[in-house]
Amino acid sequence: MRFSLLCVGRLKEEFWQKACAEYQKRLSRYGGVEIIELKDEPEPTSPALSEKALEIEGARVLARLRPDEYAIALAVGGKGFSSEGFAAHIDDLLAKGKRPVFLIGGSLGLSKAVCARADELLSFSAMTFPHQLMRVVFLEQLYRACRISAGEPYHK
Repeated sequence: MRFSLLCVGRLKEEFWQKACAEYQKRLSRYGGVEIIELKDEPEPTSPALSEKALEIEGARVLARLRPDEYAIALAVGGKGFSSEGFAAHIDDLLAKGKRPVFLIGGSLGLSKAVCARADELLSFSAMTFPHQLMRVVFLEQLYRACRISAGEPYHK
């Protein structure tokens, strides 16, 4: 299964790029992951501009999602899983014929419209993380889930 990760913004620092490239290489054994980067808006200078930027970024995400894709938005208020639970959840979605597309917002997060369109919200923690770090954490957990699903050993 080839997974899809739809991200607002790009990785600017080389160390984030290298970390993601390493996990993409590891995930290639399991079908791989396609990372789609969408343009983010310039850093807003007021709450009103923040809301407008979030709406624009959200419209880009929604335009990119196909109706047959099962959208899973990474959001603080989402459901949390253990690594084993996450692996089982992905396996269950795939067994039901769903094509999961994971969504990571930019520095402002994801718009209300994107969260409303999402088929589910997924949380990795109640804490807030920079979107670049969250991309690395997500890829690591996806890799771990693939190893668990394949019955391979993984670091506990």
